[in-house]
Amino acid sequence: MSLVSTATLLGAQRAVLAFNVIQLEHGEAILRGAASAGRGVILQISENAASYHGGLAPVGLASLELARAAQTDTAVHLDHAEDEALVEEAVRLGFTSVMFDAATLPDAENRERTAAVAQAAQAQGVWVEAELGAIGGKGGAHTPGVRTDVDDAVAFVEATKVDGLAVAVGSSHAMTSRSASLDFGLIAELASAVPVPLVLHGSSGVSDADLVRAVEAGMRKINISTHINGIFTRAVRERLDADPSLVDPRKYLGPAREAVAAEVARLLTLVA
Repeated sequence: MSLVSTATLLGAQRAVLAFNVIQLEHGEAILRGAASAGRGVILQISENAASYHGGLAPVGLASLELARAAQTDTAVHLDHAEDEALVEEAVRLGFTSVMFDAATLPDAENRERTAAVAQAAQAQGVWVEAELGAIGGKGGAHTPGVRTDVDDAVAFVEATKVDGLAVAVGSSHAMTSRSASLDFGLIAELASAVPVPLVLHGSSGVSDADLVRAVEAGMRKINISTHINGIFTRAVRERLDADPSLVDPRKYLGPAREAVAAEVARLLTLVA
């Protein structure tokens, strides 16, 4: 068990959870949680995280090495890339899937650029995700309450030939409370009509019970970032508050890593 394709994970599991990696401790925590749960998982690196590290290679190569040594099947995914050059770099580095995000562009341009990215990446064996219309929480890119139209989704997949589609069904990015209200009827309609796996973005804002319902309705890939970041940060804060004299980062990053590992294991078991 080690680095596998995203397509392999989706073929083996009813649903796959994808957690965002910001620093090495995130990746380690996610894989410890996956090993504890005995479930495959996806490590995601966003364009923003790559920028934070001064480029994709440092965090991307580290995540790929973690995946190769993992105790459970692990894929490495580029999340929310708006730059084709970054997608090309991810493919060269060995990422097993990419998400090209042109959702803020006019529909025709979104389709054209997404189709070109999909064709090039798929030729290298890389699974390609795209987004039809913004999910929300990305600078007000669309108004609250907007939902993906089923016919539009089917036509988009047909035009672009992508392997997975992120859809707007009621969640929003960067939510710090788990209070999103998902449209489960729409999820079921989309899952029935769209011929590729559906992806739920903004899952940090979705409750345990609704994550289970979303998977039962047809969601296949579940993206989680803010939720585990909150757990990580709270653990760091608690450790520093308990001992203000600490200067060794391992003394507070270690407990945060363990807290995230426990939550990752719990969430993976939840949707098993």
